[in-house]
Amino acid sequence: MAVQSSETAGRRHPPLVLASTSPYRKALLARLGLAFTTDAPAVDEQALAGVIAPAMAVRLAEAKARACATRHPEALVIGSDQTVDGGGAILGKPGNLAAAREQLRAASGQWRTFHTGVCLLNTASGAAQRECVAFALKFRDLDDGEIERYLRAERPFDCAGAIKSEALGVTLLETTRGPDSSALVGLPLIALSHMLRREGVPLP
Repeated sequence: MAVQSSETAGRRHPPLVLASTSPYRKALLARLGLAFTTDAPAVDEQALAGVIAPAMAVRLAEAKARACATRHPEALVIGSDQTVDGGGAILGKPGNLAAAREQLRAASGQWRTFHTGVCLLNTASGAAQRECVAFALKFRDLDDGEIERYLRAERPFDCAGAIKSEALGVTLLETTRGPDSSALVGLPLIALSHMLRREGVPLP
């Protein structure tokens, strides 16, 4: 587990635990200036038949928080997960070049909606807050050369939808639509901030 330094570390509230080893989520949570540790949840992230993308994101977010709960009995555990609605099918992390290429070819000229679930679990009380935040991307018409250059440069194989919108992936887009761009990167900070305040965590 890794510890983040914080200007607010001296303020009293339950310890914060991020149930993730994702560097993207770790960097996002650090923006709030709160001390936290990270823990790796053991959760099966495979999509379930008949489950829609928003419900899947929330289910996995809570599952990740609960997977770490017994190791942190007096803490606020943050779980988050992201799914992508690709025209009615749930898209996951491509994992390799070939799968990423197919995801981006299918996304060319299309909208893709990213659903990011977040769960804040108070392991002392058992209370869990849950929310799903949607953010949509409209892709430009992409040719194979653009797709190939992007994938070789950025290698977004661990990103749902095969795009890092916060980096070079922004060049693939025509427009975006959504309430919180941090949700697109993997942790909806606006929703999480509301949850933390309800648990007595001082923000800002």
